[in-house]
Amino acid sequence: MAPGVQATVDNLPELLQNDTSVKVAGIDVDGVLRGKLMAKKKFLSIAKDGFGFCSVIFGWDMHDQTYVRELKVSNKENGYRDLIAVPDLRSFRRIPWENNVPFFLISFFDPDTNASLSACPRSLLQRTVDKLHAKDMGAMAGAEYEFYQFRVPQSDATPERNSSATARFLQSNPVNALPSLTEGMFGYSLTRPIHNQDYYYGIFDACDKFDCGIEGWHTESGPGVFEAALLFDEIREMADRAALFKLTVKSLGSKFGITPCFMAKPREGLPGNSGHMHVSIVDKQGKNLFYRETEDKNPPYSDLRYLSDLGRYFLAGLLDGLPDVMPIVAPTVNSYKRLVENFWAPVTVSWGLEHRAASIRLITPPSASAKATRMEVRVPGADTNPHLVLAAILALGWRGVEKKMEIRVPPLGKGEDVGGASDKGVRLAKSLKEANDRFMAKDSVAREAFGDEFVEHFGGTREHEIRLWDEAVTDWEVKRYIEMV
Repeated sequence: MAPGVQATVDNLPELLQNDTSVKVAGIDVDGVLRGKLMAKKKFLSIAKDGFGFCSVIFGWDMHDQTYVRELKVSNKENGYRDLIAVPDLRSFRRIPWENNVPFFLISFFDPDTNASLSACPRSLLQRTVDKLHAKDMGAMAGAEYEFYQFRVPQSDATPERNSSATARFLQSNPVNALPSLTEGMFGYSLTRPIHNQDYYYGIFDACDKFDCGIEGWHTESGPGVFEAALLFDEIREMADRAALFKLTVKSLGSKFGITPCFMAKPREGLPGNSGHMHVSIVDKQGKNLFYRETEDKNPPYSDLRYLSDLGRYFLAGLLDGLPDVMPIVAPTVNSYKRLVENFWAPVTVSWGLEHRAASIRLITPPSASAKATRMEVRVPGADTNPHLVLAAILALGWRGVEKKMEIRVPPLGKGEDVGGASDKGVRLAKSLKEANDRFMAKDSVAREAFGDEFVEHFGGTREHEIRLWDEAVTDWEVKRYIEMV
């Protein structure tokens, strides 16, 4: 929601009185925003009850190729029928780089039942949050994204043809030949951002105006790598902001001949791009319910001495279900190139107090304040869909609360297994196929947490990715075998 402005059906005509058009967008399973520009008159007529939106955005992949196995939501048998798309008026903001055109996010509903669509990422998160609301609780979240940036050579990118020149250049050159925005390993550098000052500050300012504000913004270790920590908020708003942050960066990048890359592992031999998520549970007054007000003098593990019973159940649920939701937190074939030993990415079911090698970093006093007590899930990469990731974290943790689960994995000790596997935790899936087989298994925790309809749909989309990968012939294969076999 735009700061200080609450859109309602009644005040929309006034809010939009000087506008002629409105942009709307929904989010597909890959986290891609799919939308259109609408005449203001049309938007005002559908703002309350919604409008028809082609279901094919849930029937094709990120490159608009229909899935190799057509899925229930959208297929040729149902004619790729329309879904009901309902604008979320709370999401009102204006796009600063598009002449402040009004913008609204939409959620999708089944036209037969009017129920929220099983495959809609925003709706999945909403259904998960509803479980907490029924207990007078809510959730807060934060998101961090790292991403590489490539620049088209100046001679190839005039202002008039930045986008087309960039696309041609990216498609015709191997990734290791793509010029980075800046060269060298300069994490937290104060000088590197000056090299691209208009772009660097432009993103920060645009995010503030577009209500997906950045809390911390700096270079990371890697050529042309930036990292953004977004301002924390209620978990649904945080997911929206994360999706819109990517949109902002890509949109601004296109104006500068720069391609931001959120792939999990775009460069061989260099660190990957993380997409860490922070989550906490609060009561109706906003009090942090993970914090234990009186230090536990005899906890199961010393790392838990300031974590409440509810927090312990939540952590146990995360640890128990994490292996079964890996296709959500590592959704592409490339995701598993990041999740390898000795590259500062977690590869096991693990946790620890202030431990950055663990899958779940517990953050409590004394290193954090009571209100900042939270869990950072460090498995997701920057290539993830934030709505699905936050829904998965919340659903697994809440399952642990409901079942009063016990933590069965001891914490990682300081200095232990940094970036490597541990005999204390189960090794997470090493490939998308391995992950998806477990996700879709009949006894999967994912089915219990999300229901069969979502699992069958999302799992089917991952089968498509796996099939395309199995059929691909890579440059590595050709270079290795072309002469020698």
